[in-house]
Parts: sequence; structure tokens; C-alpha cells
Amino acid sequence: MAVARRAHMAVSRRDLAELIKLAWPVVVARLGIQVMGLTDAVVVGQYSATQLGYHALAWAPTMIALVTGIGLLQGVQVMTARAIGEGKPEKAGAALRRGVVYALWIGLVSSLILVFAGPLFLRSLGMKDGLAEGAIPVLLVFSLSLTPNLIYIAATNFVEGLGRPGMGAVTMWAANLANLALNLLLVPGTFGLPALGAVGAACATFGSRVVMMIILLGWITKMPGAKGFGLFKPPAPDPAVEREQRHVGYGAGASLFVEVAAFSGMNIVAGWLGGLAVAGWAVVLNVAAIVFMAPLGISAATSILVGQAYGAKDSAAVTRAGITGFIAAIVVTSAGALFVGLCAPLVAGAYSRDPALIAVIAPALVLASLFFVADGLQTVGANALRARGDVVVPTVTHVASYAVVMLPLGYGLALPAGMGLTGIVWSVIWASLLSAGLLVGRFGWLSMRGVGK
Repeated sequence: MAVARRAHMAVSRRDLAELIKLAWPVVVARLGIQVMGLTDAVVVGQYSATQLGYHALAWAPTMIALVTGIGLLQGVQVMTARAIGEGKPEKAGAALRRGVVYALWIGLVSSLILVFAGPLFLRSLGMKDGLAEGAIPVLLVFSLSLTPNLIYIAATNFVEGLGRPGMGAVTMWAANLANLALNLLLVPGTFGLPALGAVGAACATFGSRVVMMIILLGWITKMPGAKGFGLFKPPAPDPAVEREQRHVGYGAGASLFVEVAAFSGMNIVAGWLGGLAVAGWAVVLNVAAIVFMAPLGISAATSILVGQAYGAKDSAAVTRAGITGFIAAIVVTSAGALFVGLCAPLVAGAYSRDPALIAVIAPALVLASLFFVADGLQTVGANALRARGDVVVPTVTHVASYAVVMLPLGYGLALPAGMGLTGIVWSVIWASLLSAGLLVGRFGWLSMRGVGK
């Protein structure tokens, strides 16, 4: 019995070590995404609370397009990991080639939609304090950065699916240096340049995304073993694999569209409350997103391990990978919740020197820390399910939790019930708990059935 228990513990440690090996560079890369947003928010917020409101409102529709595109490209990671798990690495390059083409089309179409429909949408919302007019030029600049960012995402998914996530992290942080330099030049206006405010931050975002796309694609073409992955020759037609890659992306894209659209809808509700509320909600979202980067990286690592095990038809390994991911997500999000809950006034002060805005942000951050664990569990659960071929249920779950529950609840609590920003945060708490419970339960049920059943 003791020998069997020690063997089981050894397997658990090995699973955790493999997850950490894959997850930490992904966490570092995902954290870099949010640090880029944090840099924009802090530089703009220190320059002007009004400009921060413009930036936040313009980012909302852009984020819907971007995150939906990220979801549509998730098939690159899943199919790359499965090719490795099947022992057919030569098929991995085909997933990247398809992904880059998808990214190009998704980015161009999304940019056109934002350029032509975005201003009309913002003007139709009836925002207070001239928010819509101030946000429109920022939105137009943001739209230009979608295509290079999505091509970078396709390339990142490929290297992560190979189990080589380190270069994605290095590239992201190189882009962060470029973003910081451009923000400091363009937002307040230095060396005689005009002060562009939120528009300057959007220009910095565009420049940094071009940098990271070029660096990562160049590294992929030079990495060891590149020829063995089939990168430099057109793949043989494989309609079944092509269809599955698209279907994984459709499911992930639909889920993320619903979730991000719902959160952006909360931006609109906050806009109806006023300029302080929309700026405060922007900070809450930014802090929550920074904490979320840790479970997002864990979910990517979990997806890779589940995808490899699924490709190898190893039911036990699929289950172990999922459970390890859930445990890791609970640990890191609990730590994040504790830090934000205890240090909320200090965090709020990092974003703004405006006492009125700090008074709005600090209590909202304390309350927001209550949904961090559930939010982490639901993203690990959704990615683990898609990696094992369960695409529809995560999408339905996200629709139910965020569109059906969170949106109307947030509006009702914030405005008719008079709870303001606090009501918006409570709606996120309940939606995240519902989503996490459904997705973790679904993974457990499928694990009892085994792979392919």
C-alpha cells in the first residue's frame, strides 16, 4: 500500500512539474499582454482621468474583436499539441500555416468593421461627458493593430503547442519595452512632440504589436527542427483536420465573444453611470485581467497536456492533466485575491492621483477579488474540455453565465437597484461561480467516461 501511494505521489509530482514547465513561460507571456495594457492605463491615467475614460471606452469594442479572434485561433495550439501527441510532428506546421491565413483574414475584416461601424456604435450609446466623441479617434487607431496582433497569437499558439513557449514570452516583453517607450513619448508629449493622450497610447499599442509579430515569426523560421515540422512546404490536403481546427476555433471564439461582449456591455452600463464609474470599471477590469493571466497561462498549459494525452488516447493522462490544472489555478488565484483585497487602496493609487476616482476604485477592487478563483477555474475548465474535443458545452456555458445571467443582472443591480459599480461587480461574481461550477463538473463527468466515449 505504501509503495503504491508513493508511486501515485510521484506521478502527481511529475504531472505538476510538467504543468509548471509549460505554464510559467505562458504565464509570463500572458502577463506581458496585461502589463502592456497596464502601462497604457497608468500612463494615460496619470496624464488625465478624462483621457483614461476615452481609452477604456475605445478599448471595449476593440477587445471584443481581438479576444474573439484569439478564440478563433485556438485551434492552432490544440492541433499542434495533438500532432505532437500522435507522434506526427510534421503535421504541426500545417496548423500554423492555416492559422496565419486565418489571422490575416480575421484581423482585416475586424478592422474594417471597427473603422466603419465603431463610431456609429459609440455615438448610439448616449454616453455622458462627451465620452463617445473622445473615444472615437482612439478606437480607429486601435483597429489598425488587430492584424499584427492576431498573427502573433497564431505564432504563439504554435510554439506553445510544440511545448516551446519561452520565445513567446521573450517576444512579448521585448514588445513591452517598445510600448513603454512609445507611451512616454506620445501620451504626455516629450522632446517637443504633441501630447496625444489616449490616442498616443493607441499608437504605442500598434507599434509594439508590429514588433512582436516580426520577432516571433522570424524566430520560428530559424528555430531548431523547423524543417521537421513541415513549415516550409504546403501541407497535403486533410479536410478532416482542417475542419476540426476550424471547429475548435469556432467554439473558443464564440465563448470568448460572448464573455468579452458581456464585460464590454458592463462598460456601457458604467458609462451610463458617468465618467468616474467607467474609469473605475476600467481599472477593476485591468487589475482582474492581470491576476487572470496566471490561470490563463495554466489553462494554456493544461490544454497542451490534455491535447497531447488526447492525441495519444491516454484517458488517465487526460484526467490527471485537468485535475493538476484546476489545483494550480486555485492556488494562484487565491494568492491574487488575497493581495488585491488587502492592498486595494495602494493599487488604486497606482492608477490615478484623483481622490474621487480612488474612492470609487478601492472598494470595487476588494469586492472584485471574490470572483478571481472562480474565473480561473472556468477558463482552465473550458480549455481542457476543448482540448479533449468537447467544443459545444463550454460555449453554451459561457452564453448562459455571461449573456443570460451577468448582463441583465449587472444592469439591474447597477441602475434600477442603485448599487452603481458595486452592482456590476456582484454580477461578475455570480456569473463566474456559475460558469466554473458547470465547466469543472463537465470535465469530471467526461473523465469518468474516458477518451472517445
